[in-house]
Amino acid sequence: MFLTIITDCKDDNAFGRQMTRGASLFGYPPVPVGASDDIEAAGNLIDMLDASEGREGVVIANIAPRHGKAKKWKNGTPFGYFWYNKTLVVSTVDGYTTSLVKKLGLTDKIQVMDIEAVLNYVKDKELYREQSNYIKKTQFRSYEFTPRAAKWVWKGTDIPAEEHPIADVPTMPNCVWWSDNFGNLKTTLLPEDIGFEVGKKIELKGIGEVTCYERLKDVPNDGTGMIIGSSGIMDKRFLEVVIQGKSAAKTYNIQNGHLLFD
Repeated sequence: MFLTIITDCKDDNAFGRQMTRGASLFGYPPVPVGASDDIEAAGNLIDMLDASEGREGVVIANIAPRHGKAKKWKNGTPFGYFWYNKTLVVSTVDGYTTSLVKKLGLTDKIQVMDIEAVLNYVKDKELYREQSNYIKKTQFRSYEFTPRAAKWVWKGTDIPAEEHPIADVPTMPNCVWWSDNFGNLKTTLLPEDIGFEVGKKIELKGIGEVTCYERLKDVPNDGTGMIIGSSGIMDKRFLEVVIQGKSAAKTYNIQNGHLLFD
């Protein structure tokens, strides 16, 4: 199997603690993926599911802001889980983290876990009896609760959860979700979203008019183009904005989350 952890707790100490906890529970060294927000996490979640091709394994996605709308929850956004073929995904529920899962139709529901209810259940089963009260209140839930919950679900423990339709997840905006090391801008757009065809011209906010090309090699030197990129899953691949020989991110001063249309 494999274990991948996508997280916004990504300084060396937080990474190290999460990776060690994951390895100690599952017996496999986790693959760490850093994300600054839920939009970055959403794209990375799709790419990790694409990379693993639905094989046996676990992907944990923890992006849990405690400000803004997240204040409505007792101790941050709850966690839920779903299966993509043989891959278990455990993710924060609030925000956009699973919005591209919704867009691509990878599941129709998420099983949402209430941390206190789960811990009361496993306490009754004499699992983590001494730690349960501490875990309920912890500020580092992606370290104390999420990997343990993932292990329980993976091993078939019937922990309490409430079905949450994927349709209730927020719709992902048309935006940039990642800038790669070359400065190519990965977007949340699929070809059918814009009627992509070679030679078509598209007006993008903050960028201007771009031309659609079949491949990166077809974009003229120093020219800006839109191509079908490598990110995505199966036959659903996200569009990218590129400049041949330059960084589109630096040239247009584009940050992740930048909206592409008014």
